[in-house]
Amino acid sequence: MADWLESLDRLARERAKAGLTRQLRPRAADDQVVDLAGNDYLGLSDHPAVIDAARSALEVYGLGATGSRLVRGSTDAHAALESALAGWLGTADALVFSSGYLANLAVVRAAAAICDLVVSDAYNHASLIDGCKISGRPVRVAPHNDPAGVAAILDAHPGRTAAVVTESVFSVDGDLAPLAELHAVTSARGALLIVDDAHALGLLGPSGGGGVAAAGLAGQPDVIVTATLSKSLGGAGGVIAGAEPVIRHLIDTGRTFIYDTAPPPAVVAGVHAAIELARVAEDRRATLFERGARIAARLRAAGYPVVDPAAGVLSVPAPGPEAAVAWAADCRDRGVAVGCFRPPSTPDGSSRLRLTVNAGVPEADFARALDVIVECAP
Repeated sequence: MADWLESLDRLARERAKAGLTRQLRPRAADDQVVDLAGNDYLGLSDHPAVIDAARSALEVYGLGATGSRLVRGSTDAHAALESALAGWLGTADALVFSSGYLANLAVVRAAAAICDLVVSDAYNHASLIDGCKISGRPVRVAPHNDPAGVAAILDAHPGRTAAVVTESVFSVDGDLAPLAELHAVTSARGALLIVDDAHALGLLGPSGGGGVAAAGLAGQPDVIVTATLSKSLGGAGGVIAGAEPVIRHLIDTGRTFIYDTAPPPAVVAGVHAAIELARVAEDRRATLFERGARIAARLRAAGYPVVDPAAGVLSVPAPGPEAAVAWAADCRDRGVAVGCFRPPSTPDGSSRLRLTVNAGVPEADFARALDVIVECAP
């Protein structure tokens, strides 16, 4: 065996020994599993209005965008979606990418053009961490959700322009960042605040406008918002929203925008329809928060130290990676899909189940799923 193949085989054995092997499990179109693992928080991915909008765009534009945004990939559907997103998020402008991951890579790299220091929350998503790595700037990791810690880092580097990067609702544990306090720190020191609003968009803030809006920061010129369009909106793609000069800079220099094929117009049109539904989905948001509190109460009664989720993510500690895998597998065998998060997906090296609340799941199915999760617990 070639040396490099032997090296890969050795690494695979080491991952297996540590309980960190992962598997792809394709689901059929008629899959009947109760979904408490995906991110379709408002249950809009299969809403008839979303499907109709995507179908109509598919008939008009065809399957793909056929090029990058700056060549042939920008359509009037893309422009309409960007206008709707800017209006919803309360920003001057917005730019759509083909994924939230690519949007996060782009936003940190763009900030590096005007900042000479990047401060990243210790629990940030991998896409933000990778953005920091390619930024070409010194990166300081701040203690999780600690405005005082951020202030100390900034004060230790006087005269340097900084970008502070955080999530609004953190993707693994589901806790809420103290955005107002962080902004007070950054604005007093002339720093940018970059917020990944992926798990708050559609759930928090006025009309579901996100965690930044909920914190009263919508439209602040020194705040840049990113989000994925694949969670509460049930589609695919990403967005960066902020002041017009930020978007202008991204159009001119953003490598993951310039060199990537545009999102398919059918997906873009479907997401636009989902925004119109999400803005007025107070009943679905109420269902989501009621169900999140119910899950937390049930798990606490079973002895698990969980808190009511800030949005749609609830993290449940497991004794270790093998126990987390077994718990998730037992649930799946009984018709319930739950998330299983192990290193390196978990920032603190511990393992847990991640439950995501879906307001579109029928009540009887949700109640049964909750029973299954508790009964399968280690």
